[in-house]
Amino acid sequence: MAEKLKHIIASEKAALMIESENKLQFIVDSRANKVAIKRDVESMFDTPVKRVRTMITFRGEKKAIVELEEEGKANEIGTSLGIL
Repeated sequence: MAEKLKHIIASEKAALMIESENKLQFIVDSRANKVAIKRDVESMFDTPVKRVRTMITFRGEKKAIVELEEEGKANEIGTSLGIL
C-alpha cells in the first residue's frame, strides 16, 4: 500500500458501504492527514476522491472512510481486491 495507507478494511459493514455508498475504508498512519490520504488513494487507484473522513477506532488505530467521485468505482476496486 501507499505511504499513509496501512491496509483496507474487509468487513461486512465495509462491504455494504462499498456497494451502497461508493466508499472504501482504510486503516491509515496515525500521523496522516486528510490531504495525504486523498493523494495516496487517488494515486494508488487512479480515481478522483470526493471526500475523506477520519476517526480513531476503539483500538487506537486511525480509520479513514474515503468517498469516491465515480459511481461504482468502489465496487470495482473492492472486487479487484477480493473484498466483495
